[in-house]
Amino acid sequence: MKKNKLILSVAALALMTAASFNAITAETTPADTDSNPNHSMKRWVYPEPAKKELNNKAEQTVAWYVANTKEAQEQNQECHDNPSIQSTPNCVNSLHALQIIFAGR
Repeated sequence: MKKNKLILSVAALALMTAASFNAITAETTPADTDSNPNHSMKRWVYPEPAKKELNNKAEQTVAWYVANTKEAQEQNQECHDNPSIQSTPNCVNSLHALQIIFAGR
């Protein structure tokens, strides 16, 4: 008898728990499940991080910038003008290359 009571109790608890959730079936749309007209069920599309939008150049090495001084100076000027990209690899590498170039002069 105790085993049957336990099974019935668990089944009743499962039914009450399932009834408390709003199940979405294949036939219901997300708009059908939300009765608040102020809520939008649209999917949010997040923009890419600013780094990628602002500095979409191919990543260059310090050695490349040492060999291409003009590009290193242009990249460094771009990084100076736009503080949000100063931590990108191209900015760090171009600055390091310019320090190497001008330390040898």
